[in-house]
Amino acid sequence: MKVYVNDREVDLMPGMTVKHALIAAELIDLIKQGKKVYDDMGNEIGLGGALTEGTKIHVE
Repeated sequence: MKVYVNDREVDLMPGMTVKHALIAAELIDLIKQGKKVYDDMGNEIGLGGALTEGTKIHVE
């Protein structure tokens, strides 16, 4: 499935989580530095959050 992390397309297997998307996008280190993950509505989401086809998340 395709999801978008900071507007970058990332291909993941179904069932993978926000954490997997961040690892694939090479952004997991930003979380270790205190950054948070948000959906496209501005809601903070956890690393264990579920993803579906076309989900857009941002690290801020």
